[in-house]
Amino acid sequence: MKEPLYGLRVIDLGRVWSGPLTTRILADFGAEVIKVESLAGRGAFSGPAARQNSLTEDFPGRDPGQHPWNRSGMFNDLNRNKLSLTLDLSQPEGVEIFKKLVLVSNIVVENYTPRVMTNFGLDYVALKKIKPDIIMLSMPAYGMTGPYHEFPGYGNTIEPVAGLTDLTGYYGEQPVPLGMIAGDVLAALHGVSALLTALWSKNHSGEGQYIDLSQAETQTSIIGESVIGFQMTGREPERIGNRHSSQAPHGCYRCKGEDDWVVISIASDEEWNRLCLAMGETELASDIKYSDQLSRWQNQSKLDEIIQRWTMKFDHVEVMQKLQHQTISCGPVFKGKEILSDRHLLEKRFFVNIAQKDAGIHRYAGNPIKLSKSPATFTLPAPLLGEHNQRVLNGLLGLDDAAISNLIQKGIIGDRPPDAAPE
Repeated sequence: MKEPLYGLRVIDLGRVWSGPLTTRILADFGAEVIKVESLAGRGAFSGPAARQNSLTEDFPGRDPGQHPWNRSGMFNDLNRNKLSLTLDLSQPEGVEIFKKLVLVSNIVVENYTPRVMTNFGLDYVALKKIKPDIIMLSMPAYGMTGPYHEFPGYGNTIEPVAGLTDLTGYYGEQPVPLGMIAGDVLAALHGVSALLTALWSKNHSGEGQYIDLSQAETQTSIIGESVIGFQMTGREPERIGNRHSSQAPHGCYRCKGEDDWVVISIASDEEWNRLCLAMGETELASDIKYSDQLSRWQNQSKLDEIIQRWTMKFDHVEVMQKLQHQTISCGPVFKGKEILSDRHLLEKRFFVNIAQKDAGIHRYAGNPIKLSKSPATFTLPAPLLGEHNQRVLNGLLGLDDAAISNLIQKGIIGDRPPDAAPE
C-alpha cells in the first residue's frame, strides 16, 4: 500500500521548530517535502556562533565538525524524510525558480514574520496567480493581522503573551516558563490539522486556500478554563506548582536516589483508599482530616509529607509499579537517558535509528501516530545543505547543467554557507 500522502508535494520554508515539525509530520506519511533554504545557514545551531562552547550541546559528541550546518541535532531531528534545495530568494533568479516550483507543488508552508514573503514577492496573492489551487500556510507568531502581527516571536516569548506563563509557578511566587517550548509543538499540530482540512476541502471544491495560523492563538486556545473562570468569578487563577485545583494528594514526590521523583494523582476516595493500602497506612483512610476530597485538599501539606516519607523508600519505577498495580495514576519522572532505555517505548519500537553522512547514526523519536495499514516511514535522513539541488532543478524543473552552473556561480544555490572555512 502506498503511503497515505503519496503524491503530495510540499514546499517547506519553515524555520527553527514549528514550521519544520509541521512538514516533518507530512513527510513521515509520504509527502514529498522540498526544504527551500538559504545558504546562510540553518539557524543559531549551525552558524559561526555554534562553534562557541555554549552551543556545542547540539552536536554529536559536542563537536561541530567540519560541516556544523549538517550536524545539528535539532535540524536532523526535525527534517528527516525531506529534500534540500538551496535558493537565494533575495535575487530575481531565485524567485523565478521558486515560482516554477510552486507550479508543480500542492502546498507552501512558512513561519516567517508577515512582511518576509511579501518582500520576496511570494505572498499568497502572488502564488495564487501562478497556481490558483495552491494551499499556503503562514504561521507567524501573532498571525497576519492585528496590532501585534508584525512583531517577531519565538515559543518562549509567545508563551507569556498567550497566557500560559502566568499559570505556571508556585503559590505567591513569580511566573515560571514551561520547561519546554510547547507552543511550537502546538502550532505544528494545528498546522497539520489545518493543511489536511484544506486538502479535504480542495477535494470537494477543487479550490486551494490561504491559512492564517497564529502561534499565539494556538496556545491561548488551550487555556479556556482559566479565561472562562475569570469571566465567571472576576478572579485570576492562583499558581499552584505541582498541585491540582481540586484533587489531593496531587504532586511530585522525591524517591530513593539522588534526583529521582514520581508524580501521583488521586482523583477519588476509592483511589485514596487504595493508596493508603499500598503505603501500609490504612489508618489514614479513616482519619477525619483525609476522609474526603475536600478534607485532603485542605490538609495536603501534611499529606505530602506522609506520602514522601513512603516514596523515599523506593526508586521511582518501583513506586510506579506498586501503585499502577493498584490502578492508581502514577508516573516516574524520567530523564532523557531513561526515556531512551524505557522498555515500554522499546517494545513499541518508538525510536528509529537514522544515519546521516555528517552527523552519523543516532536514535530519534519516531511518529506517535500509528496507522494500521499505512504507518509512518523513515526513508531519508535530514538532508545535507543543498543535497538535492540537482534532483529538484534538473529532474523536477528541467534546468540544464549550464543553467545550474550559472546559479552556483551567482551564489543563488550551493552546498555550504558563504562563511564556511575552505576545506
